[in-house]
Amino acid sequence: MTEPTLQRRFCVHGVAERASRAHVVEGVSFEDAALHFIGDHHPVADADDEVSLYVEDLETGERQCFRIDMESGEAAPCD
Repeated sequence: MTEPTLQRRFCVHGVAERASRAHVVEGVSFEDAALHFIGDHHPVADADDEVSLYVEDLETGERQCFRIDMESGEAAPCD
């Protein structure tokens, strides 16, 4: 039997959006939370068919930025 993975709470919003437009999302990692946000909130992609998101761990305050390719679902750190 495998151990259940601990879900963490993250605050996620688009890079171009104000932090007040953020949503609380649960996930097992920063990337997982970013992908859950995409699935739940369907943000509008830019001209390159990508969405850039800030993801902040609500417990630690650590913040990361991800670019999500809306066609492939692949996530990469922002430049």
